Amino acid sequence: MNYQEFLRNKVIADNREGFDISQDEINPLLYPHQRDIVQWAVSGGRRAIFAAFGLGKSFMQIEMLRLILKHHGGRCLVVAPLGVRQEFKRDAGKLGQEINFIRFSDELGGDGLYITNYESIRDGRLNVDLFTAVSLDEAAVLRSYGSKTYQEFLTLFGNVKYRFVATATPSPNKYKELIHYAGFLGIMDTGQALTRFFQRDSKKTNNLTLYPHMEKSFWFWLNSWAIFLQRPSDLGYSDEGYDLPKMNLHFHEVETELHYRTEKHGQMNMYNDASLSLSDASREKRRSLQERIDKMMEIIKADPESNYIIWHDQEIERHAIKKALPICKEVYGSLDLDEREKRILDFSDGKFQYLATKPIVSGSGCNLQYHCHKSIYLGIGFKFADFIQSVHRIYRFQQKHECDIHIIYTDSEKKVLDVLKTKWENHNTMVDKMSEIIKKNGLSAVNLLDEIGRSMGCKRIEVSGKNYVSVNNDCVDECATMEDNSVGLIHTSIPFANHYEYSPSYNDFGHTQSNEHFWKQMDFLTPHLHRILQPGRIAAIHIKDRILFGNVTGYGFPTCDNMLEETSLHFQKHGFKKIGIITVVTDVVRENNQTYRLGWTEQSKDGSKMGVGCPEYILLFRKLPTDTSTAYADDKVAKSKEDYTRSRWQIDAHAFWRSSGDRLLSVNEIIKYPVSTIGKVFKKALLENIYDYEAHVKIGEELDEKGALPSKFMLLDPPSHDPHVWHDVNRMRTLNGNQKQKGLNNHICPLQVDIVDRVITRYSNEGDVVFDPFGGLATVPYRAVLKKRKGRCVELNHEYFTDGLTYLNQADKQVQMPTLFSFEQAA
Repeated sequence: MNYQEFLRNKVIADNREGFDISQDEINPLLYPHQRDIVQWAVSGGRRAIFAAFGLGKSFMQIEMLRLILKHHGGRCLVVAPLGVRQEFKRDAGKLGQEINFIRFSDELGGDGLYITNYESIRDGRLNVDLFTAVSLDEAAVLRSYGSKTYQEFLTLFGNVKYRFVATATPSPNKYKELIHYAGFLGIMDTGQALTRFFQRDSKKTNNLTLYPHMEKSFWFWLNSWAIFLQRPSDLGYSDEGYDLPKMNLHFHEVETELHYRTEKHGQMNMYNDASLSLSDASREKRRSLQERIDKMMEIIKADPESNYIIWHDQEIERHAIKKALPICKEVYGSLDLDEREKRILDFSDGKFQYLATKPIVSGSGCNLQYHCHKSIYLGIGFKFADFIQSVHRIYRFQQKHECDIHIIYTDSEKKVLDVLKTKWENHNTMVDKMSEIIKKNGLSAVNLLDEIGRSMGCKRIEVSGKNYVSVNNDCVDECATMEDNSVGLIHTSIPFANHYEYSPSYNDFGHTQSNEHFWKQMDFLTPHLHRILQPGRIAAIHIKDRILFGNVTGYGFPTCDNMLEETSLHFQKHGFKKIGIITVVTDVVRENNQTYRLGWTEQSKDGSKMGVGCPEYILLFRKLPTDTSTAYADDKVAKSKEDYTRSRWQIDAHAFWRSSGDRLLSVNEIIKYPVSTIGKVFKKALLENIYDYEAHVKIGEELDEKGALPSKFMLLDPPSHDPHVWHDVNRMRTLNGNQKQKGLNNHICPLQVDIVDRVITRYSNEGDVVFDPFGGLATVPYRAVLKKRKGRCVELNHEYFTDGLTYLNQADKQVQMPTLFSFEQAA
């Protein structure tokens, strides 16, 4: 195929895996909005129903699975939280269906509808491959298992043809939850979805924010496989009978005594603050327990006739509740599963007045509204998803009474309360946003190419100065028009397959499905790069291996892809000759903060699953010169002795510096320096002395004992004497620094200025054209102009292209500005 055909094949195809049914086939007992969703879900085959509490998710799931049984036979399974199976049995009976509860594979009979608890799947007692269809009811309950179990759980269903998710509150504050549902449904690989839509925080793992240019794309992509339904009117139907009751929020602040304490650095803390850390929050909860229990009893005594559910977080709180209120029944994690379920159902049926439990234990799935409309939160925390789920155990459609929500917090938890309120606002924002999309598009198939606004092609814009040419275009189309042998140096950081997307365009090299798909697009570009490069000159390609997470690969531990090797083979396939690799070391501590791949805690458990930090590389490829007898470039990169001395060459080539009579600094001497200086002093000492590994370790250990070894970046990274290992690249020195100062958007993965300068100086002459086919913010041509070369680049993203022009114009003016010396020469 040609290039345009390749791009057209990128358009997202219909992701339906189901079959069409008519409205006449659906049980008439379902309400209109329920029938529409059932028809849409069965047609898709793998869909998520995020419907508000009380909109009938159990009815919809039962009917979807009944239709699959009717058309395809086999066994269908609902996986639900504890305390929900009786509700499913009641609802199935209303629809004329029978649903059988099982826990083990050997309990299975023939074709039919079954229900089990999440624990049976998690613990491996029930083989999900024995089912034709599976629906996860209140799948958000998986969060309470911990992120690792959560992710592994969702990968167990790869062989099940029809898959559904039904939950009321996917967390808008944790985009990753939505991404995992997409992975479970087979809509998109989890890792691919994360890198396609989200930018990551280099200081904090899992702190994801949507790329500004991908926000619209993300929500419409979500709408293609999930429905967020808040009320029947979202689909054009009447809301009669679906009015939520009034919610009365009561905030009760209790005062606590100040507890002075000395921190490990010797500083005294005069204030109680539960927001500082988890340990601080736990400490404050323990200290304020009696005050909070007193407030709880005050609320209950003022309203002795009402039923209350009392939510708490710690076991010590449960025991205190029981002591203060002996008639209260408890539900807790270690309680027998059958007894746990019985107590929840008995409270739901009004058989006793008070129930104490945790949101992570009973906050999902249970319908407690019929005999309870009041709840007390003995404390608050940061986990909004668990909190909002627990609120909706009583606050839901069909609730007959106003709901009273009592939240008890201490004066030291005001910041925690503020965070909770902010997350609640974010939740409402997401709900409103999805409701708008549904009202506009309904459940019809969304034309993603039109609605997402992803473009095909690019209107070419060229801007040039005296020393640069910058073009807004697809680099394949642009390079096809460039003259043969017109470029003296190619230096670029190629996209890392589908690791990032840089623009909402099908032309974007980051908008690919896999490494293989990416290299197919590169096959259209690289022959042009070889053609336009002068004979004997260098293409310096910046690259880095990608981390593949264990929950995505199924191996259970992170691995590396082969981007380095694949880049090497790709360029050689298209005529380039590989002549070397430059290694640029990275900070392993910062890398772990991004990936949790090199964590000290996990290393302590099992060091065998630990790799090492991933360096970056500059792969050096050379186009064959016309005359291979001498192998000199047709236009040599020659340096004068004045510009590049023998001494400088020897240092660059060998870079092994020694001095006598010096020694490594002691810890007591090092610790006197500020943290920003310690690393520089340490590197200098190591380069000037024979390296001592044990001394290196000892210094780090002693600094750690004194609380001076940072956990957010590597302070004592070892320098290298090898000229092909660049250990001193300033990671922060990129044009993103300028972007931030100007209030402009940062580039997703900017190229470091140090790398660019060295490559340009080493592999080009003054006056050469230095070209970057993936221009970004124009770092390469910008630095080339400053070094008296001609800069040229192509960039698809119009915003990056526009920002890059600012830097190119700045450089062009700077090199043309006359100096006193130039005036004297002219005179």
